[in-house]
Amino acid sequence: MYKHKTEGVKLKGFIDSDYAGDRYNRKSMSSYVFTLCDAYISWKSQLQHIVALSTIEFEYIAATEAIKEALWFKGLLKELSVLSNDMIVYSDSQSVIHLCKNPVFHERTKHIDVRLHFIRDIVSKDIVRREKILSEYNPSDMGTKILTLAKFRSCLTLLNIDKGK
Repeated sequence: MYKHKTEGVKLKGFIDSDYAGDRYNRKSMSSYVFTLCDAYISWKSQLQHIVALSTIEFEYIAATEAIKEALWFKGLLKELSVLSNDMIVYSDSQSVIHLCKNPVFHERTKHIDVRLHFIRDIVSKDIVRREKILSEYNPSDMGTKILTLAKFRSCLTLLNIDKGK
């Protein structure tokens, strides 16, 4: 059930990932959810295509995939003339948010592929804002790991999904 609110069309994204969650090939799981007017419209949960060499890299890979989706949605909504304000993509990784904003190439991130650094360009141009969100308020958490029933219901509530009767 979608519930439209009157304060304008707001697009939000939520990102989460699970480091080396696949026991067999040690690939990490990425998950994102996008909401429009606080109703979910897009979600994805999948193993990353490469094996990440660090915790910051797997979070950065997840952010890259979500930002690409965000740019597609932003283009569509601009073409329809319905996007009313900034688009925000939330993440529970403070280090990745800082890495996106900081153009300095740190010693610890030299191994990260250059193709992933396009996020810095997008963030520096204010096309997409990245903000921190606590894990307990991140609905994309349900795409990366097995949850308790209470946590799953909490994610459904965050996405305004009516569980019915």
